[in-house]
Amino acid sequence: MGTLRPSDRFLNVIRREKPEHESGKTARQAMRSTPSSNRSFLYSKYFWGFVLLGIFSTQAIYRTSQSRIWQTDTIIAPSTAPPPSTMSKAATPSQSPSRMPVYFLGIGGPNFMEAKDHPAFLKLGEIGREITTKVKPKAVVVFSAHWQHGPSKVAINVAEKMDLIYDFYGFPPHYYEYEYPNTGSREVAEKVIEKLSIAGIGVDRVDRGLDHGVWVGFLAAFDPKKNPLNVPIVQVSLLGNEDPDQHYRIGQALEKLRDEGVLIIGAGMVVHNLHDFRKARSSTKVMPYASSFEEGVKEAVSVKPEDRQAAMMALLKRGDAKAAHPSLEHLLPIHIAAGAAGSDVGQRLWALPEGSLNWAQYRFGAVAAV
Repeated sequence: MGTLRPSDRFLNVIRREKPEHESGKTARQAMRSTPSSNRSFLYSKYFWGFVLLGIFSTQAIYRTSQSRIWQTDTIIAPSTAPPPSTMSKAATPSQSPSRMPVYFLGIGGPNFMEAKDHPAFLKLGEIGREITTKVKPKAVVVFSAHWQHGPSKVAINVAEKMDLIYDFYGFPPHYYEYEYPNTGSREVAEKVIEKLSIAGIGVDRVDRGLDHGVWVGFLAAFDPKKNPLNVPIVQVSLLGNEDPDQHYRIGQALEKLRDEGVLIIGAGMVVHNLHDFRKARSSTKVMPYASSFEEGVKEAVSVKPEDRQAAMMALLKRGDAKAAHPSLEHLLPIHIAAGAAGSDVGQRLWALPEGSLNWAQYRFGAVAAV
C-alpha cells in the first residue's frame, strides 16, 4: 500500500487535518506572550494541562488520519483491476459463436403450397419458427432434390438477385404467379466453393433462380409475412449421379461453415415414389415401405457419428429401398445433411407416412433454448 500514489481524496484528508496541529502551535505561542506577572500562575494552572491535552489530541489525530488513509487505500486498490464490463465480457460464454445445427426438410410438390391445413405444412411452419427465433442463422446453404449437375461436379448459384424457377408443368395458371422474396450472397457462395475445392470437389458458378424444391417448402417454413427468413439463401446442386457416399462427402466438406453462422439444409423426401402415388391417388392406403424405410432412415441418422456414414450407405441395400426411391434425388439431400453433421447425432423431429410418401423432418445437433 505504501507504494501507491495518494489520490486527491487522500491529500484532502491531510489538508483538513493540518490546521488542527497548527492551532496547537498558535496556543503555545500565545502563552509565551503572556505578561511575566501572570506567567507562574499560568504555568501552575494550565501549562501541564495544555501539554497533556496536546499529547492526547495528537494521538487521536494520528489514529484518525491512519484510519482515513486505510479507507483511501481501500478505494485506490480496486482501480488497478480491469473495469467490470471488460471482465464480464471476457468471461461470458455466450460471446462465442454457436454452431448451427443441420436440417433435412421433407418438402412437397407445387400443390403443397396451397395445402395450408396439411400436417406437414404446419410442421414446417413450426420448424421454420425454430430456425428464425432460436437458431438465427446468418445465411442458409440449401441442397434441393430438383437440381442435379454434372457427374463429378456440383453447381452453385452465385447470383445475389434471384427469380423463382417454376420447374413444373400442368398446374393452374396462378401457381406460376407465386412469389417468394429472397436474396443470394456471392460472399457465402465463395466460401462454399473454397471448402468444396479443398476437398477436391469440382464446382461450377452459375446465375440461377430458386427452384420449387426450395421455395415451395420455404413458403411453408418461412412465411414472408409471418415468419420471414431475412438472410441470404445460396443453393447448391446435387451431383448428377446417385452415389450417396459422394454426396456425404459434400456435406463433410461444408461442416465448418456451421461455425460461421451458416445453416445447411437438405430439402427432399425420405420416401418418394410418384409412380405409386399416381396409381393410388384416390386411395388412403399407406404403402408399407412408406413407414418401414423411414424407420430405417431414423435409425441410420441416430447412430454414433463415427458409424453414421456406413449406416447411411447401408440404407440402399435394404429390401424396401427401391420401392421407397425408384430414383435417389429426393434421398440424396439427407446424405449431404448427415455428412455436414460432424459429431452431432441426428434425430427425427416428426414423420407422417402418406400413400407412397413420407413427410419426415430431421435435425442434426441441438438447438439452444430461448
